[in-house]
Amino acid sequence: MNETLALLLAGTLGGALGAIFFGGLWWTVNKGTSSRHPAMFFLASLLLRTSTTLAGFYLVAGGDWQRLLWCCLGFVMARPAVTWLTRLPPRDPLRSPPEVSDAP
Repeated sequence: MNETLALLLAGTLGGALGAIFFGGLWWTVNKGTSSRHPAMFFLASLLLRTSTTLAGFYLVAGGDWQRLLWCCLGFVMARPAVTWLTRLPPRDPLRSPPEVSDAP
């Protein structure tokens, strides 16, 4: 029973790491495009998100491959959750301006 609890905790912590990673990616794309130095902004974000995630995997796994597997599973499951939470509202075709085309 104790091992099952440890695996569930590893999966939950993996989900938290995934939420940090993918939520940080969403935030970076939203804020980085209007930055004065977008390349540096994206690079710094990548390094911070990756190092945080890898350090979290290392600490959660603790040398046990099963905990690492559950942590990775939680990480992967966080992606659709973050994608769903950060989706844009549907566009109303009656209120949006018509699209302009430069093609003849």
